[in-house]
Amino acid sequence: MPPPQPDRNPTRVYVETYGCQMNVADSDLIAGLLADEGFAAVSAPDQADIILLNTCAVREKAEERIYGRASQLLRFKYTNPNLLIGVLGCMAEHLKERIAENAPHVDLIVGPDAYRRLPDLLRQAGSATDPVIDVRLDKGETYEGLRPAAGGGISGFVTIQRGCDKFCTFCIVPYTRGRERGTAPREVLRQVRDLAAMGYREVTLLGQTVNSYRHEDSDFADLLRAVHEVSGIERIRYTSPYPVDFSTRLVRTLAELPKVCNSLHLPLQSGSDVVLERMRRGYTVSDFRRIVDELREHIPDISISTDIIVGFPDETEEQFEETLSLMRDVRFDSAFMFAYSEREGTYASKRIADSIPEAVKKERLARLIRQQESIGAERHARWVGRSVRVLAEGPSRRDPRQWFGRSEDFKSVIFDPPAGIRAGDLVDIVVQRATSHTLIATGESAVSSATASA
Repeated sequence: MPPPQPDRNPTRVYVETYGCQMNVADSDLIAGLLADEGFAAVSAPDQADIILLNTCAVREKAEERIYGRASQLLRFKYTNPNLLIGVLGCMAEHLKERIAENAPHVDLIVGPDAYRRLPDLLRQAGSATDPVIDVRLDKGETYEGLRPAAGGGISGFVTIQRGCDKFCTFCIVPYTRGRERGTAPREVLRQVRDLAAMGYREVTLLGQTVNSYRHEDSDFADLLRAVHEVSGIERIRYTSPYPVDFSTRLVRTLAELPKVCNSLHLPLQSGSDVVLERMRRGYTVSDFRRIVDELREHIPDISISTDIIVGFPDETEEQFEETLSLMRDVRFDSAFMFAYSEREGTYASKRIADSIPEAVKKERLARLIRQQESIGAERHARWVGRSVRVLAEGPSRRDPRQWFGRSEDFKSVIFDPPAGIRAGDLVDIVVQRATSHTLIATGESAVSSATASA
């Protein structure tokens, strides 16, 4: 294939995203970067000259999906022999040799610190006989000055921190995204203002350990106060914080700023001190309880979700029961729960044998999910009869006569739309029913008022 000439004949690019919110933000960044270079975005792979898969390496199942998807895409090369297929992101960084071996039709393998070079890499791939690979980690790269793809929306992402310095024994992120570094506050504010100018009402600040953000003399509390002053942004979210990086000053800042949403994703991983130490999480169960208590003292209606891994190597039944007990005590609003899967390249994969049988992992996970479903239903039920302000996103997929939105504490809400409603409106509703996952406000008097978007 001759090198693409985007300035003369726009080369069509399709980007498919897997994994976390940071990957979604990275895909927007990639799309904006390529658009500035003259490439044209398309919405389906069969329309594309270049197909890019932005990948995740956190769990084995995510990697299996990418290999399967890459195989599916091979058929497009039969009808378009000049088609380029690229694998980007954490999986590219982590498994470059295996990708080249298992998916030889992949033309480009690019890690998350090399996106600035992507236009040139695509041009190289257009005339190369072997895969073009660039997975160099760059401890100074925060993509300052680049603009994500412009597009209408309600809620947008701004990455304020890249990399991670925690090195938990089960986690691959420090090896795929490098060491922790913060984006300059002026750059964060530029991106937030850009979103506001495009009509976005909500912004989520992203980082692997977002509350440990630092850039020169600014910390996360300082940054939140600055973002809070941006006109047009009505809600501020952030994810994912690290438990022991919550200072009392930060907790008070969260409570003082009305635009900062009363929702928090606080990864626990295990309710056993022994397992937490084996994971190198850097805190104890007592530390975690203290942080939750302080947050709820200052923000009484805060919604707290978490991550839990079951079946970590050498986890005993007693240690698993400690996790169940802690979850009963803390009463999380929701939880992402997973069976441990060994990630090649992590400390655990090299030093700690994956000793728990798969059947035991599955049984423990099922018990954990059953318990959390009950707790989640109880936590949601406390909102029945109360007024909740919802950011309207659009018609519900299940029933387009109803609308979907999210409350300030990140609850999914289904409601009857008032006349003239638009996406981005803030709607006050009265909750009439609740499930373990959703608040429902339908029928007479469900909607009490609506505030139009700007």
